[in-house]
Amino acid sequence: MKTAARVPAQRTPDRRYGPLLGLVIGHAVSLTGNMLTIIALPLYVLAETGSAAATGLVGAFATAPMVIGGAFGGVLVDRIGYRRASVAADLVSGVTIAAVPLLDRTVGLPFWALLALVFATGLLDTPGHTARIALLPEAAAAAGMPVERAVAMLEATSRGARLVGAPVAGLLVAAFGALTVLAIDAVTFAVSAAVVAVLVPRGLRPATEPAADAGPGADARPAGYWREFTDGVRFLLREPLLRLIVLMVLFTNLLDAAKSTVLLPVVADRELGGATAFGLLVGAMGGGALAGSLVFGAIGHRLPRRPTYVVAFLIAGAPPFLALAAGLPLPALVTVTVVAGFAAGAINPMIGTIELERVPAGMRARVYGVIGAGCWAAMPVGSVGAGLAVNAFGTTATLVVAGCCYLLLSLTPLLGGPWRDMSRPAPARPAPVPEHVS
Repeated sequence: MKTAARVPAQRTPDRRYGPLLGLVIGHAVSLTGNMLTIIALPLYVLAETGSAAATGLVGAFATAPMVIGGAFGGVLVDRIGYRRASVAADLVSGVTIAAVPLLDRTVGLPFWALLALVFATGLLDTPGHTARIALLPEAAAAAGMPVERAVAMLEATSRGARLVGAPVAGLLVAAFGALTVLAIDAVTFAVSAAVVAVLVPRGLRPATEPAADAGPGADARPAGYWREFTDGVRFLLREPLLRLIVLMVLFTNLLDAAKSTVLLPVVADRELGGATAFGLLVGAMGGGALAGSLVFGAIGHRLPRRPTYVVAFLIAGAPPFLALAAGLPLPALVTVTVVAGFAAGAINPMIGTIELERVPAGMRARVYGVIGAGCWAAMPVGSVGAGLAVNAFGTTATLVVAGCCYLLLSLTPLLGGPWRDMSRPAPARPAPVPEHVS
């Protein structure tokens, strides 16, 4: 009796999940630590000074380095390597934030020194995040996973960090004080650096050479720093839709920074019971955004882009400001915030899709850095302005004016022009992008 010949089994390509897990876990730990500082720092300043203006100034020094680091750090990240940049950024930020409780408990911490340390902590934070995001396509390829799924994982970590980190930070501040929470944040930076250093191999890097993607007429020779930086700026200036998105988000982020660094901490501290309420509201926004991102990931490709974008901003932007101004009780504020967060969960994926359609792979860090800097440039102004406005006109009046401005900004995509290009399909998706909406 003849037996059938045995066909050799097809060997499945080796899959390495370590690099992807390293990036996702490192990103999650780093962002969770950031949430600890976002909650603890303004409460520490309010407790020490009792001044909304001082709190706003610290918020400005926390957000200004995001702009500077995002704009000028992208080229450096492209040059020194994404893995190395991620590890170095976390280590330096950990040292500077650890100095805050250390100095306060020993020789004392003058206000100018606090501002300097806050600025230094944030300077490399954005380049570190950009470096992890820029490595995501290669890590996904090593794991045999579609890039879209890897992007969704990283987006989920961002939203999950806000969902988990903010309420936990509020409870920790209430139980142990703000300085202890800042010390814990320093530990999270060290953990993030260690995870990326151990799990992400040195050889993981983009295969595409920048010169190949720089566009027609690009010089194949290595360019200088300022040449590469201006290439990123020039690319953004040539894209009308991207310019409008950056301009709109510039002003909405100004208002979001005013709320997150001054208005919400002040309302929570003076009317809602302090750190626990503050953390709960920030976490509610993150939880709603996480759910919104997941739902949008499932059905977003079926929705008309521009109307969805406008509706998302209308729900996510003005209602939280007006609800705080109305003096609603905490349960009602949590409900409004969750709904706003759910709508906000669709915004970054839509912006990210548009950027994916337009930014070449070889220019990832520098273009995303310029876009991020443009989106974040007014956040320090929002923090300082909110602090001064609260002192001059009161919290309620400031919230009402900010909410009305947000409402008008949310309607600008209906004006037409380049906004109509939001629905235009593109043939390629070069790379994942960082989030720009605060």
